[in-house]
Amino acid sequence: MPEMIQTENLRFAYPADEGAKPVLALQGVDITIEKGSFVVILGHNGSGKSTLAKTFNAVLLPTEGAVYVEGLDTRDENQLLSVRQRVGMVFQNPDNQIVANVVEEDVAFAPENLGVPTAEIRQRVDAALRAVGMEEFVTHAPHLLSGGQKQRIAIAGVVAMEPACIVLDEATAMLDPIGRREVLTTVHRLNREKGVTVVLITHHMNEAEEADRVIVMSEGRPAIDGTPGEVFTQISALRAMGLTVPDTVDLLDRLQKNGLPVPLDALSVEACAEAIAKALSKTGQEG
Repeated sequence: MPEMIQTENLRFAYPADEGAKPVLALQGVDITIEKGSFVVILGHNGSGKSTLAKTFNAVLLPTEGAVYVEGLDTRDENQLLSVRQRVGMVFQNPDNQIVANVVEEDVAFAPENLGVPTAEIRQRVDAALRAVGMEEFVTHAPHLLSGGQKQRIAIAGVVAMEPACIVLDEATAMLDPIGRREVLTTVHRLNREKGVTVVLITHHMNEAEEADRVIVMSEGRPAIDGTPGEVFTQISALRAMGLTVPDTVDLLDRLQKNGLPVPLDALSVEACAEAIAKALSKTGQEG
């Protein structure tokens, strides 16, 4: 598949206090994210996952190495607008991204700044609100919406830019379970129906269950990289990095240690229940 984002020996250090040595937040990251994929990046606080996300659309520039967006070098100032048109960012607090007093005006803000013609802006706003399931709120005041609804409006504002990729940097961290589900449903739909590449940065393990790929960051570099099933069955390695595993995997692991022959890669609640029922039936027949 074509490449959406590629990093080569990516290193990044935040400025240090006077007299102190800079500490690398990213230490030689080499990854490729394919177009149309849904990638989740996990990691504990300080692992480098959010720093990595911010390099994808040049919010942060490499200290060493490079980041390419559809072949464009993020270090090239002449390509900056093109990079940010291709990769849209959604941050943790939607209130920091909402700039207008009416939903439709907020969603129109970015296209207006890109110089999109007025008639096309109207079409983009309507399409973006439909894409996130918020078309009924077109004339509402954003500050009166729930956290999940605000985040969906923030996503609509990015969608209206028509990016090829959306990066969500801990975008569900401040939301309740209902709000998190609303946002996840929205980004999965954009990925599935619109072919938008999605990179989701999160510390909620369950949010990674339906991803195409999971990258676990530790100490500034990828430590585990694979499908959800491949990653979450590495329970000891994840716990050694201070991470948990999805509740389903934790349950299956405990049952397996108590002698029930269940697989560890039944990640969804439905698959987990089916695996347990099958194992219990088999055990009963053998008994």
